[in-house]
Amino acid sequence: MPAAFVSFRTRWAAAVCAQTQQSSNPTLWLTEWAPEPRDVYWSNLAIPFVEITIRRLIMAGAVFFLTFFFMIPIAFVQSIANLDGIEKVFPFLKPLIEKEVVKSVIQGFLPGIALKIFLIVLPTILMTMSKIEGYTSLSVLDRRSAAKYYLFILVNVFRGALDRIAFQATP
Repeated sequence: MPAAFVSFRTRWAAAVCAQTQQSSNPTLWLTEWAPEPRDVYWSNLAIPFVEITIRRLIMAGAVFFLTFFFMIPIAFVQSIANLDGIEKVFPFLKPLIEKEVVKSVIQGFLPGIALKIFLIVLPTILMTMSKIEGYTSLSVLDRRSAAKYYLFILVNVFRGALDRIAFQATP
């Protein structure tokens, strides 16, 4: 594995080593503060520096698309919850859909349940994305996932609020 943990006798020596360039090629030998041994995410230690940079760029794009195109699956679920849409797509379900109990479940609960299921799965998706990025400690993975989740919620709540305001403003 192209990674090593080095111990120092003094904090000063560790600080000097962590803050100086060890090689003329900056991607060959990188130094950084090591996490506690129980906090190390061992699977990401062997990832080369250039690959980590590429992974982080790809995951930044994926987070962007996940955040800003989240409304597409929600609109799809909303269209499925529309009884006319279901009858057009699945005409053989018309007798079942016309029952009052089924109609109320489809219109009342289906969109909310689909949204809740997605929001329950979302932290797992974001943690997987953070692991793909190549961070080497579990605490950094948790922080990065929480930051992505915060950004996702912030953008979608404000965008949803702005969409509702714009929708109400149009005559």
